[in-house]
Amino acid sequence: MAAQPKVRVARRRWDERTPALEAMSGAGAGRDDRGMTEEKPSPASARTTAAVAGVFFLLTHVTSVIARVLYDPVFQDSRYVASAGADTRILWGAFLEGLLVLSIVGTAVALYPYVRRQQEGFALGYVALRTLEAAIISVGIVLMLALVQLRQEAGEAGGGEALVPVGQALMAAQEWTFHLGPSFVLGVSTFLLAYLMYRSGLVARWIGVLGMIGGPVVFLQAVAVLFGLIEQISAAGALTAVPVFGWEISLALYLVVKGFRGQALTRLVS
Repeated sequence: MAAQPKVRVARRRWDERTPALEAMSGAGAGRDDRGMTEEKPSPASARTTAAVAGVFFLLTHVTSVIARVLYDPVFQDSRYVASAGADTRILWGAFLEGLLVLSIVGTAVALYPYVRRQQEGFALGYVALRTLEAAIISVGIVLMLALVQLRQEAGEAGGGEALVPVGQALMAAQEWTFHLGPSFVLGVSTFLLAYLMYRSGLVARWIGVLGMIGGPVVFLQAVAVLFGLIEQISAAGALTAVPVFGWEISLALYLVVKGFRGQALTRLVS
């Protein structure tokens, strides 16, 4: 019976030490919602990450525009599989779209560690949608490569005319991957990231506002194209793409030139 007071005293001393030990173990690190410690990014690493994310955004525009131009012989000739073809040009377009896919995923991977500190659910949604967009574009690349192979094999066998309907089906499917990925999915992912940027203050607020306008607009444009109200490649389609184009270019240049805003970054990582 005499040992019980000693046990209580020892337990009391341990309870008193526990907060101090936890404070020491968590020094220089933050804790996530699960109580696990995580390293805080240094200003230098945050600056580098912002610049990398900005470069990825710029690459998505450069590669997508050039690839679309290189694909032009296919879209201008519905009988491409029976024609002389421009296979090298198409293959270069597929290569650039491969870089586009990597750049899209790169934007999400680079920004996620920072925007998740503002709202993890939206940040996960952004990563998932960018990954989905990249996957849809990858399907379009495969369709283009299949079209090139079909034309080459048809030319060797002399049966190009019989395969024209197959080629047209591949072209139509590729067109819909372009419509679904960079329109429907991009519209939603743009809104999520713009909202996160606006609320976190990591970049100028007006950039976030521009994205929150551009995302829904390009999504509604995709709906209009789906129901045949407008053509995707048209003056109306180009006009509705202006806000989201301005959002991505402004965000990219801001991240490359200025990086994340210091006060907002300090608040997020503290």
